Amino acid sequence: MAKCSIDQVSVKGKRVFVRADFNVPLDGGRITDDRRIRLTLPTIESIVNRGGTVILASHLGRPAGTGYEASESIEPVSLHLERLLNRPVRIAGPTPTHPQTAQTIRDAAAGEILLLENLRFEKGEKKGDPAFAATLAQYADIYCNDAFGACHRTDASMHALPIAMAGKPRVAGHLLLRELRYLQGILDAPKRPFIAILGGAKVSDKLLALRNLLTRVDAIIVGGAMAYTFLKAQGMAIGKSRVESDLVGEALLILNEATAAQVPIHLPVDHVCGESLVESTPTRVCHGDIPDGWMGLDIGPDTVSAWQRVLSTAGTVVWNGPLGAFETTPFEVGTFTIARTVAALAQAGSIVVAGGGDTAAAVSLAGVDGQFSHVSTGGGASLELVEGKKFITLDALDEAPAVVTVGV
Repeated sequence: MAKCSIDQVSVKGKRVFVRADFNVPLDGGRITDDRRIRLTLPTIESIVNRGGTVILASHLGRPAGTGYEASESIEPVSLHLERLLNRPVRIAGPTPTHPQTAQTIRDAAAGEILLLENLRFEKGEKKGDPAFAATLAQYADIYCNDAFGACHRTDASMHALPIAMAGKPRVAGHLLLRELRYLQGILDAPKRPFIAILGGAKVSDKLLALRNLLTRVDAIIVGGAMAYTFLKAQGMAIGKSRVESDLVGEALLILNEATAAQVPIHLPVDHVCGESLVESTPTRVCHGDIPDGWMGLDIGPDTVSAWQRVLSTAGTVVWNGPLGAFETTPFEVGTFTIARTVAALAQAGSIVVAGGGDTAAAVSLAGVDGQFSHVSTGGGASLELVEGKKFITLDALDEAPAVVTVGV
């Protein structure tokens, strides 16, 4: 059943603990990708506009868990939020459990927005410590999970805290509900044909996803470095392309399972190859076998054309993992071209969803992230959903109230 939304509970005069995922990339204190922050704004505004007090909380980076560290402070997030919201966002205290933090929360007025310092300044956060969670539970009247990117983790603020707040409303924010609606919804009831695109470096990262998708999709496209383990399993020469030799047998088994299930797995038929992964490396297009001394770093033009034909009738596309070394010119062409192809499908009415992490970065660099049906904010979390895993962090959230239909 669907989870109760923040919009379905009264927040007037209440303090709402919003667990967000503000673990954003920073460059010299400057936020380089603020999608996770921007997509949390509707939840914040829903609370503020209805007279509630917002207590935001997130981890950021990799602090040691021994107290305040200036280099790992959440301050860049608070400053960015102030610009986006055009209102003050105050850091409550030097650490989440500092006495100053508790006092600031007690003194906060309705409509105020507070931000706890980096949750991982406290060692209890990553350990899932119930005692730490019990301290956080005293701060609020309502718990709101809007941190999809951390839903696959059992950190204290994600798992122990909603348990500690039993008896109080425990709801989902706008970002979390959108992620679940697209990622879980299309897996359960996709518009056909349903095609999955899997890429990235390692077969080992996608084994569970492959097996789960074999029971759900109409076809699978496999690109990126992981494709070379499958091609080697088929007996092709792959030069010095990246391969997981210990998984060649497993790759062959998956190919055989796909054949038995009548789910085609589409592998590259040609490759843009380089001598090394640097921009200045010599390149060539290799059809079929890759010669010694060369490595496949992007899908070739014939593969792009073939995959565009496969995708042309798709009703649903789920994409997790880039199809080449898109960070290095000229090996971005295949990934960007397919990104634009499926973006056009989305604009024509198909459901097109991209996983977070490198997939989201590639789609953004291709300039089409705004044209997809949904681009996830959670790389690891989105992959685990595709693998068929359930998140115990969601178990403690309240179910949405049943809709009662009264007969006439």
